[in-house]
Amino acid sequence: MLKCSLFVFSFVTLALHAYAADIEYPVKPIRIIVPFAPGGPNDILARLIGQKFTESWGKQVIVDNRPGGGTIIGTDLAAHATPDGYTLLMVSTSHAVNVSLVKKLPYDTLRDFTPVVHLTASPNVLVTNPSLPVSSVRELIALAKAKPGEINYASGGNGTATHLAGELLCIMGGVKMTHVPYKGASPATIDLLSGSVSWMFGTILPTLPHIKAGRLRAIAVSGAKRSAALPDVPTVGETLNGFEASSWYGIFTAAKTPRAIVTKLNRESIRILDSADMRDYLVREGSEPGDGTPEEFAAYFKAEVAKWARVIRDAGIQRD
Repeated sequence: MLKCSLFVFSFVTLALHAYAADIEYPVKPIRIIVPFAPGGPNDILARLIGQKFTESWGKQVIVDNRPGGGTIIGTDLAAHATPDGYTLLMVSTSHAVNVSLVKKLPYDTLRDFTPVVHLTASPNVLVTNPSLPVSSVRELIALAKAKPGEINYASGGNGTATHLAGELLCIMGGVKMTHVPYKGASPATIDLLSGSVSWMFGTILPTLPHIKAGRLRAIAVSGAKRSAALPDVPTVGETLNGFEASSWYGIFTAAKTPRAIVTKLNRESIRILDSADMRDYLVREGSEPGDGTPEEFAAYFKAEVAKWARVIRDAGIQRD
């Protein structure tokens, strides 16, 4: 009986895969909504993936930048799109964070979307001004314990991924440090270079030149494993077991989109991420290609929602 059930399951799985491959999709242009202004990592990644979709399927992919409201404006547009696979949404860590950070959203984050694919994960790097007398996470925590509230750290703004990573470090390290929010990573980095703030989690690529020049000291990366861009720099988790605070990116579409279309989008995205040129590009950017099924991405996303909800609650974070 068990063998028969396994046979039926395998047959149905193969049939669904074949149907996903053969379904007549796409037959018209695809729109990817990016809830950020042009030029950022979400926008760049959407354009790269969109171009690859066009090359594969011969249909135009339009990147539609809809910034504003802390990603809410563009996200709301995607939530109410026709569920036919022709409107996609670029999502990132902020999509999981807004559930807890914003009191009333015009959509239900878990109900109104279907996860498609986890595209990339990008660890950040914990950098300090060289004047701060620490060279490891352990030493930073020890200094913060000796001077509670006196050590300050910068971020790109309240509720951003770099802010939440800093709060997670404080919570797991059992210390109190003072958060200094900026309107973006660039002004935060400028003040870190000048010594106005002591440390921050920075995006690897733009921070790397300052590390190589000795203007900033890299003491840890925020991912689950060491970064290929900084192989000699340990992870925060090597000191604080279980710490992980990577920025991540993916694609969602409207709920009730046909399963066969979601599967086809997922499989083509994974094929693109596995291509040599895409992998080389992502590694140069300090990112790691994603993978997995829509179900695995859905489970990952739910875990991220729960994780950052705890951090936001415990740290008392509120949107500006």
